[in-house]
Amino acid sequence: MDFDEVIDRRGTHCMKWDMMERIYGVPSDSGIAMWVADMDFRPPDIARRALQKLIDHGIYGYFGDDRDYRSAICRWMDSRHGWRVEPDWIFTAHGLVNGTALCIDCFTSPGDGIVLFTPVYHAFARVINAAGRRIVECPLQIRNNRYEMNFAEYDRLMKGDEKMAILCSPHNPGGTVWTREELQRLAKFCTRHDLLLVSDEIHHDLVLPGRAHTPMPIADPSISNRLIMMTATTKSFNIAGAHCGNVIVQDEELRKAFSRKIAALGISPNSFGIFLAEALYSPEGAEWIDAAVKYIERNCALFDSCVNGISGLNSMPLDATYLAWVDFSGTGLPASEFTRRVEQDAKIAVNRGPTFGSGGENFLRFNLATPRSLVEEAIDRIALAFR
Repeated sequence: MDFDEVIDRRGTHCMKWDMMERIYGVPSDSGIAMWVADMDFRPPDIARRALQKLIDHGIYGYFGDDRDYRSAICRWMDSRHGWRVEPDWIFTAHGLVNGTALCIDCFTSPGDGIVLFTPVYHAFARVINAAGRRIVECPLQIRNNRYEMNFAEYDRLMKGDEKMAILCSPHNPGGTVWTREELQRLAKFCTRHDLLLVSDEIHHDLVLPGRAHTPMPIADPSISNRLIMMTATTKSFNIAGAHCGNVIVQDEELRKAFSRKIAALGISPNSFGIFLAEALYSPEGAEWIDAAVKYIERNCALFDSCVNGISGLNSMPLDATYLAWVDFSGTGLPASEFTRRVEQDAKIAVNRGPTFGSGGENFLRFNLATPRSLVEEAIDRIALAFR
């Protein structure tokens, strides 16, 4: 597990590196890609061996008999997260953005309100808008340099036509791990307003040492009749291109409705993603992710200590994920100027804060799941751009 190895991803149809010049104007030959949320690390070798076994067999047909795959998911959720999942609760989506879109299509109608706790992962808003639903932004508050939810304020924002809330847990982009008490308050909020809760927990394996993530059904079991859980191997093990995610539904009535929607849309799983998931939800996969998280923690500590030493910049401390959320408001510069300095002067492609919704206006998001030498180079460039 050599996380220091710099792997040239240019010219491999890699969105993160091959698209940054077209989208951000950051030159591909000298720029640093720190936007798309995938890692620049090789996945565990067990992933390569699983694919090699398929290649050696030479026939790539429809996947059948998924009992071992479902058992692997159940074992992982139990051993890593203390969450008991039954095999028949599990559906397979083509990634969790697809899973989110399926939930919106299945459980809401055009014009319905869908609650987002903003700023939050930008793909949620994209699929909500595309589906003709109404985004209801419930702004997060920053206290003690972390995000918190204000349910008294959210109660006042509800109009009565909201049907669903989407939670990002751990939070992206802030890296906040919600406490059990916060999740319980969220469950009461959803019950109070008769909201279905979709809990996207794709970053649950990427919790930094010393922190503890609580799965939503453990935080408050009473919400199971209005809860849809989403998890995946893709973020945990850097196999995003496999487009394979778990939609886990405990409630029987919700499960029946979701099953009908899957059937109506003719959705069946990607066999490559299933083979990879079964291989990675294993002791070898666990060993790799433990090492990756420790490496990422050191990258975060280095990045924060240096960036926070630059006048006007503040990197929010991460509990989880590998996505630094940097506040530039202290510079007094307009967003157009601090963004220009990062993208054009420092030549770093990052995610722009406004795409995450209200509250993101003065922020940029940096991906730190990359070799330390690139993090060090990025820090030097940022310091020079804001000296």
